[in-house]
Amino acid sequence: MRLRGLIRKEFYQVLRDPSSIAIAFLLPVVLLLIFGYGVSLDAGHVPVALVVEAPSADTASFTGRFQQSRYFAPVGMWDMRAAEAALMAGRVDAIVHLRGDFARQLRAPGGAPVQVIVNGVDANTARLVSGYVQGVWQDWLAQQAQARGGTLKAPLLVQSRVWFNSELRSRDFLVPGLIAIIMTLIGALLTALVMAREWERGTMEALMVTPVTMGEVLLGKLLPYYLMGMGGMALSVAMAVWLFGVPLRGSLWLLFAASSLFLLAALGMGLLISTVTKNQFVAGQVAIITTYLPAFILSGFIFDIGSMPGAVQAVTHIVAARYFVAILQTLFLAGNVWPVILPNALALVLMAAFFLGLSRRKMRKRLE
Repeated sequence: MRLRGLIRKEFYQVLRDPSSIAIAFLLPVVLLLIFGYGVSLDAGHVPVALVVEAPSADTASFTGRFQQSRYFAPVGMWDMRAAEAALMAGRVDAIVHLRGDFARQLRAPGGAPVQVIVNGVDANTARLVSGYVQGVWQDWLAQQAQARGGTLKAPLLVQSRVWFNSELRSRDFLVPGLIAIIMTLIGALLTALVMAREWERGTMEALMVTPVTMGEVLLGKLLPYYLMGMGGMALSVAMAVWLFGVPLRGSLWLLFAASSLFLLAALGMGLLISTVTKNQFVAGQVAIITTYLPAFILSGFIFDIGSMPGAVQAVTHIVAARYFVAILQTLFLAGNVWPVILPNALALVLMAAFFLGLSRRKMRKRLE
């Protein structure tokens, strides 16, 4: 009866506080729309200057491949100086230069050289553009060889296949990881404000003189926000699958089980922060610094953990979102891959037990 009363009180408090509902249900929608539509690691419609010194059927055929590619927005230029000026001004991101002897050298034993100049300020985009230009060149050579009734002579024939994300859409990689960031905010930020709000309003003293135990207070705080977090997670998954077209190849029940483990860990972190700080403003700042930022930077959501320095990789092992991101990306793109899911789920169990246990130990029925 006492626990039910505490849970009802907490639900009434949530309903009277629109900010909690906004964090749980409006924030996931906003973040998913921003990252789903506004953030992309793909390079598409890249402005590239095509400089052709001596137009011919061969140069027209080659530059036509750029016109047909969805990765490029080609701009024809007749002078390298103009192209270099456009690159310096940021109007184009690359220059493809075909010299005057391109058609003659194409049929020579050594082949025709193609000069490619790429803006390297953004190293990631520069690597993508270089790879795309190389792909256009290889496709065009293969087309030319087939048109002449021969085969493309190359020392090595590579037949590549892409598993799990055959279209190489960064959205399919980003959106599942974003669910972990959203649940970190819902779990840690909401609960970080719970106990601190009780201390600021003076209602914690009233709770302490009642017969309720601190264990019941802890459960009364956890259950409402657990349900809100799982509701936000269900909304995020629905948007990922039906709005953004991200495939969900794994078990839905396994996804909800892993989400429950991570949410318990996030709730434990939030409760621990609010118990220690006893101030809503400080609790919110600490929650963002210690949970959201590590989850965003060190979880593998955007930045590959394997490419980080060894010391930073060691730090990522204490970030709960790291394990949840690995589970999410596996369930969405690969399926029920148990060698990945089980170790990461076990890590989430240990972290949830640690933070909830530490929160319970810090919650005592005394004012100091």
